Amino acid sequence: MKKTIFTGAGVAIVTPMNADGSINYDELGRLIDFNIENGTDAIIICGTTGESATMTEEEHVECIKYAIEKTAGRVPVIAGTGSNDTAFAVKLSKDAEALGADALLCVTPYYNKTSQDGLVAHFTAIANAVKIPIILYNVPSRTGTSINVDTCVRLSKVENIVAIKEACGDISKVAKIAEACGDDLTIYSGNDDQIVPIMALGGKGVISVLSNCMPRETHEIAALCLEDKFTQAREKALELLDFTNTLFCDVNPIPVKEALNLMGFKAGECRMPLVGLNEANHRKLEASMERLGLIGKIK
Repeated sequence: MKKTIFTGAGVAIVTPMNADGSINYDELGRLIDFNIENGTDAIIICGTTGESATMTEEEHVECIKYAIEKTAGRVPVIAGTGSNDTAFAVKLSKDAEALGADALLCVTPYYNKTSQDGLVAHFTAIANAVKIPIILYNVPSRTGTSINVDTCVRLSKVENIVAIKEACGDISKVAKIAEACGDDLTIYSGNDDQIVPIMALGGKGVISVLSNCMPRETHEIAALCLEDKFTQAREKALELLDFTNTLFCDVNPIPVKEALNLMGFKAGECRMPLVGLNEANHRKLEASMERLGLIGKIK
């Protein structure tokens, strides 16, 4: 049985931006503290929600370094180091390991894509270059590439490939991965609206967008699942479902950054090509947040 990196709710943390588009490290630190103080079980830095796709290499490495130093061992820090260029993914992964990351999150190659054999070669090359554990990240809606169940089995035999963040949306596939891989591959939900069903199939938690705004509540949902209290977990998840869905009324992380701004954080705007919410979606987000008492919550 492989060691589990974390159980519960890890936050796919946003990267706050200043008005000039530079990274606001002070506010990133404030968000890290807010999450840890409210029960978040891991910090995932430089993922999709962190806008890693528009970061320079220097920014990417600096963000990882800052998150590790700010977290100071309170919870695991998982660094997003995936790329569609295997050599670059290897370099970023080695840099993150050297900085002290507890684990890596590696997305499937995008745009150029690859075959299932190519996926095995890609992820194995990264794994062989580092000693720290790796979480595979399967999000075909963004990458155009999906990790098949048989490929999950093959990759689960690599010693330091220990988990998968599954964001395909297909619960039947998650069940098949759980059956086929067993304890060789921990499963994390990559979708906040599927925490309960995926954990009911044996998943160990979630890598969450919702946790940016509601870390305590997301942690509690996952904790209840870990305690086999699925009725209570379901009730809590359904109470938050409208807001959970509204956080995806536009391309992530556009809505969650605006939600954080409305709460009182200084998350700023997304980097282009992502642009702000249109008026209808902004009203929808405000209404959902008002129902939960989130607007202006942070002073």
